[in-house]
Amino acid sequence: MQALKHRWPLFLALALALLLLPLAVQSIGAGWVRILALAMLYVLLALGLNIVVGYAGLLDLGFVAFYAVGAYMYALLASPHLTETFASLGQVFPQGLHTPIWFVIPLAAGLAAVAGALLGLPVLRLRGDYLAIVTLGFGEIIRVFMNNLEHPVNITNGPRGLDRIDPMSVWGLSLGKPLMIGDYKIASVTLYYWLFLGLVVLSVIVCYRLEHSRIGRAWMAIREDELAAKAMGINTRNMKLLAFAMGASFGGVAGAMFAAFQGFVSPESFSLMESIMIVAMVVLGGIGHLPGVILGALMLAALPEVLRYIAGDIQNLTGGRIDAAILRQLLIALAMIGIMLLRPQGLWPSDKVKSAAGHAQ
Repeated sequence: MQALKHRWPLFLALALALLLLPLAVQSIGAGWVRILALAMLYVLLALGLNIVVGYAGLLDLGFVAFYAVGAYMYALLASPHLTETFASLGQVFPQGLHTPIWFVIPLAAGLAAVAGALLGLPVLRLRGDYLAIVTLGFGEIIRVFMNNLEHPVNITNGPRGLDRIDPMSVWGLSLGKPLMIGDYKIASVTLYYWLFLGLVVLSVIVCYRLEHSRIGRAWMAIREDELAAKAMGINTRNMKLLAFAMGASFGGVAGAMFAAFQGFVSPESFSLMESIMIVAMVVLGGIGHLPGVILGALMLAALPEVLRYIAGDIQNLTGGRIDAAILRQLLIALAMIGIMLLRPQGLWPSDKVKSAAGHAQ
């Protein structure tokens, strides 16, 4: 804590830079600010998965399911779909459901946490590959449910997805419209970036406090040796369920923000590849290390979009013989392989991992 107190000027400068970054970037184009905003969402997802994988050592390949739960929850509560489908609900809310953000965030976190606990119950005795397979199946089950819950009652609108979703509104300020301050215009995507940045800062504080709490130490004891942790009196069952629930709550909030940001959700947004990408962010950044996880999330969130431009240029150089989308995936894969070969512990591993690697050498 003393080290953190001495670093407050650095943190203040970093905070100021992050706040001003979209204002500088939006002059280049709103697309680049959009990449920054989506990167903040992926940081939020990676922080949630880091609780499960990094702290408790539970390999979860179905984390995108909680992302979907939060997104569809907000889409149903902030679009006219429910009032159009159920006439009785439309009579009670003739103006439609317009859920405020102060209700959305705790509800999304709570609903996703319940889903996380329900996932944790049947997998408490599983470890390693078996746990990964079951969680992978859970993620696919949620996606299939979202894809088919339109008969006999249309809940999710099936593969067509849900549209006409309200933008987020904070203190009466709609984030879906540009903000005018005199003659200066702040783009809508910049406002969303600031909202997501605030949620990320809050999440980092929560994760930091958890990591240095008795709960965090219990999770890490389970990660290192579950039998030894149980012998020391740690209730491994409850700690595992708490890890699943806490991590899932981050995914639920990120999903609600994604639905508001996009204005549209469909099952295709929550595929298995999304889960794998989130796991890769945690692993490549440095498992269990907050700065590393954030770095990994930022790199893998921004890398595909940056490579989109490079892939297009290479396609032009080859006369269009190479498909840009395939080339982009190839470049991403090569970048990930290179990182893992050069930095097998992650881009920014914790000091404990560094010292362990040094002793091993």
